[in-house]
Amino acid sequence: MKLILKDIRVIDPDTNTDAVLDVVSEDGIITFIGKTDDISNARVIDGKGRLVAFPGLMDMHVHFRDPGQTYKEDIITGTDAAKAGGFTAVCCMPNTKPPVDNEELVSYVIDKASKTGIDVYPIACITKGMQSFELCDYDSLKRAGVYAISDDGRPVENAELMRKALELSVTNGLTVISHCEDTNITKGGIINKGKVSKDLGVGGIDRASEDYITAREIALAMSCDAHIHICHVSTKGSVNIIRAAKKDGVNVTCETAPHYFTFTEEKLYSRDADYRMSPPLRTEEDRAAIEAALLDGTIDCIITDHAPHSKEEKADFEKAPNGVVGLETSLAATLTQLYHTGKCSLMHIAKLMSSNPRKAFGIAPLSISAGQPCDITIFDPELEWEVIPEELHSKSKNSVFKGEKLKGKVLYTISKGKIVFEL
Repeated sequence: MKLILKDIRVIDPDTNTDAVLDVVSEDGIITFIGKTDDISNARVIDGKGRLVAFPGLMDMHVHFRDPGQTYKEDIITGTDAAKAGGFTAVCCMPNTKPPVDNEELVSYVIDKASKTGIDVYPIACITKGMQSFELCDYDSLKRAGVYAISDDGRPVENAELMRKALELSVTNGLTVISHCEDTNITKGGIINKGKVSKDLGVGGIDRASEDYITAREIALAMSCDAHIHICHVSTKGSVNIIRAAKKDGVNVTCETAPHYFTFTEEKLYSRDADYRMSPPLRTEEDRAAIEAALLDGTIDCIITDHAPHSKEEKADFEKAPNGVVGLETSLAATLTQLYHTGKCSLMHIAKLMSSNPRKAFGIAPLSISAGQPCDITIFDPELEWEVIPEELHSKSKNSVFKGEKLKGKVLYTISKGKIVFEL
């Protein structure tokens, strides 16, 4: 199919382009970018100089619960949510049932995802069964199509195993991704440890849990000159540790999610488990630190940590599992909180949500230029809308942004030249 994006504002970090242009693609490849009057025999999307095109977004941290818990989400519904959020690529965490720790399960994810129309990269476990006792067979996992490894959902408790995984990554090229949590510190906690947990009379999760393991992972990576990627940063302490490590030349990248730079622990006064996730919402001091770290480049990527749970599971505030869905609100929440407040440019958001995640994962970033695959996210940055959970594409509706008014909406998601989502 020939596709023409007419008079669309192209934001491309790879070429440092910010201009209103026409983009032409045929057979999944961009053939021309500039100005054209030939729109014959083509599907035309008229940007009217108002709509914005980013290289397709990538979320390097999602949970699709497939295999094993598909009543919450599966690869098909998860990618439907991703496409509605403007993502042409996602990376699935391995804490499924059973965990993705072998070639057979990697192949299952890849085969099922091949029908979705977007790129789905399975992340495999660091340790067998995510039990922190024995490393997985990384050679077979890489042959099966794995780019990264993580025991996300829990930390690798054995520091020497984590060090060995990092040491091996230097030669095998797999990105090691760490869930930074000391479970001895977090034990019994369900929200941030502080005023709100005290007022509600529930167990708190001390910031030291995240800060300590962040520092540990950086020290381990330094010991073998390896790359470490830190998951879902939520504290001022972790930000400061990562910033100092980067200044010293440590090969560390990191990510955060929109809820950490939008909300604080005050949301938990509602005793609504839809505001519970791991790590938890923190204080205003932490929120401001996360925002500042995104703006100054300390935090490399915005992810969602899309973590679906059923309504029944989320009904009991104190017993509910942690996690929130986020694929369909991520770009809009980021635009609302960072762009429309004048704090951040669209170019920087494109880096945080498209090019940097791919680089951290060891994948070449996309570009809106001739000869490149036509993977493009098109959105109206001015369109205002209310998040209504029942209208989300995900099987689960546990959105931390429910009822919020957001500004910016994905209108089209184009993957390999095909429109896979249209509002």
